[in-house]
Amino acid sequence: MEIARPTDLAGVLDALDADPAATLLAGGTDLMVEVTYGGRRPASVVALRRVDELATWEGRTIGSGVTWARIEHGPVRALAQAARTVGSPQIRSAGTIGGNLGTASPAGDGLPFLAAVDASVVLASTAGRRTLRWDEFLTGPKQNALQPGEVIVGVELPEHLPERQEFAKIGARNAMVISVASACLVREAGGATRIALGSVGPTPVRARRAEEMISAEPSPSPAAVAEFGRLVAEEVSPITDHRSTAEYRRHASGVLARRLLERCL
Repeated sequence: MEIARPTDLAGVLDALDADPAATLLAGGTDLMVEVTYGGRRPASVVALRRVDELATWEGRTIGSGVTWARIEHGPVRALAQAARTVGSPQIRSAGTIGGNLGTASPAGDGLPFLAAVDASVVLASTAGRRTLRWDEFLTGPKQNALQPGEVIVGVELPEHLPERQEFAKIGARNAMVISVASACLVREAGGATRIALGSVGPTPVRARRAEEMISAEPSPSPAAVAEFGRLVAEEVSPITDHRSTAEYRRHASGVLARRLLERCL
């Protein structure tokens, strides 16, 4: 196995230009599990840990190399809540937000927040940069729009983030567990509400009908909150696997949606 260890973004792009099929290694919390158990045998690796440009967080731009340990103490409430549920302290010190995007698992804890706020993903190659909205980048379960020779530079958040924002997930434990279902809800003071859910579809799911219904309610009644949860449960498309049944995931999605809305209210 050949390993390139660039110290700046230009070095990363040069290494990928020379070997577009090289595997990118950031925190390694997903990749190294696959390597250990024989699921992957990369011929060449480009290590990103030494690239300070990818580990910067300036304003609404979060570098792909920013760790969950930093995010959990950051200023973005729901993203910090999600970060605290990612693995153990050791995992959070190594794992990155870019790794969540690169792995593109439907259970990625940071992805519902990015979907709820309509964040964008910035990619770079020797040909230049391009920016994709989250739903353009995440194309399927463990599939994304990253092209050979490209690296995820970071995430761009919108200029305005609602002050009311909440994240929660359901699993066997509160943290150190892959979610059975997760959700992030954001609500403006005027009532506009967005919700995205993880682990209940091939990519994060935005419950658009539920959003439209509850956004029209400046002061939702208990009946409106219950209807919001019902609509969310209708809009997800979960599967049955070794962690949960589709029926439970659908039920859990509605419960999470209702509880997060109640918190924001």
